[in-house]
Amino acid sequence: MSEEPTPSPAQSSDPLWPGFWPDVPSEDRAPLREILAELLGRGVVLGDTGAGRDLFRLARDHYQRHLSDYLAPLGLELIIDDEVLILQARPRPEACLLLGQFTKDETLILLVLWRAWDDQRSSQAADKVILTVDELWNQFRTTFDKIEPPQATHLDAILAKLKRHRLIRSHRPDGATQPGETLIEILPSLARTIPFDSIEEWTARKDLYEAASRDETAEAPTVNE
Repeated sequence: MSEEPTPSPAQSSDPLWPGFWPDVPSEDRAPLREILAELLGRGVVLGDTGAGRDLFRLARDHYQRHLSDYLAPLGLELIIDDEVLILQARPRPEACLLLGQFTKDETLILLVLWRAWDDQRSSQAADKVILTVDELWNQFRTTFDKIEPPQATHLDAILAKLKRHRLIRSHRPDGATQPGETLIEILPSLARTIPFDSIEEWTARKDLYEAASRDETAEAPTVNE
């Protein structure tokens, strides 16, 4: 009869900690759990504000291998973007079992936001890509001239979901009185969630949705839920 393996110090001292990371000191375990909770729950850790700065630096400087190894069996790829200070757990569609699909309306909004992001990054080399809700609505009408945009309350719900997954930020400027004046910052994580190698590929997907608007058969992008 084989003997039971002796529990490692990590296993015996901390039942909330995996035994396959015995080299992680106790003071780093709580922030690493927070990083993983954010990556699995929202898909993204924003490292340019608040406590996210320390979490981003800890992951980038000390625990890239640990986090990548943890996410790999879940079909998630760790992305570390030093330029904009973002950690992202990007699903590998062929392997990830934690995927939730965007609805058609959500996908249409994502397509409009992706084009706005690509246009500004290509033509202006802007550090941040920001537009108002009114500008988003107008760009939707220009992009999909045969499809009705979502109603205001539905659009708010869509933007809230994208914000929850940290694909956008939004805030109402001081002095703004109308919902349409709300500012939307498009984060680079959005471009990786719905990736296109070229504007031609984006156009092909847009045309697919226009053609499928009557039968709802177009394939929607996915996000880790």
